[in-house]
Amino acid sequence: MNKTSLVLTVLGDDRPGLVESIARLVAEHGGNWLESRMAHLAGQFAGILRVEVEADQADRLAEALRGLSAAGLELLMRPDVAGSSDDRPLVQLELVGQDRPGIVREISSVLASLGVNVEELNTERHAAPTTGQLLFRATAELRLPSGLTEQRLRTALEAVAHDLMVDISVAPPAA
Repeated sequence: MNKTSLVLTVLGDDRPGLVESIARLVAEHGGNWLESRMAHLAGQFAGILRVEVEADQADRLAEALRGLSAAGLELLMRPDVAGSSDDRPLVQLELVGQDRPGIVREISSVLASLGVNVEELNTERHAAPTTGQLLFRATAELRLPSGLTEQRLRTALEAVAHDLMVDISVAPPAA
């Protein structure tokens, strides 16, 4: 049979059993859970996932998943239209510094100006172990455009790191 892939985003009040309710519906429709990123943020459950299902089951699965809105979940569904795998270089960004407004805006502005695609971004705030001062930490996987070297990206980011008072590292992703 012909398989299709769907990308879903889910948002709702966090409570036990949310992931199970989604996984149960995917399994009931013969689907396969391929990949996901999910988190608890400020009392909310937020997730994005990709599932694969037989093409003749996709509409039934979509309708069943929409039924979760009665349980307070907001759901957005799109067909996965990804092309072939991307062979452009991928690098890992790590940033740590004293928390203050504007860090993500400044860093993302540099990335956008260079044509860098943010494939994954994780941020958090936590207290420094010795001083208790709030630190901002970000990790990201970045896809470099053709012609942009890791060194040129590092140089551009270091140019704003001083003003932001953050430490930045750029390296190939861990194997």
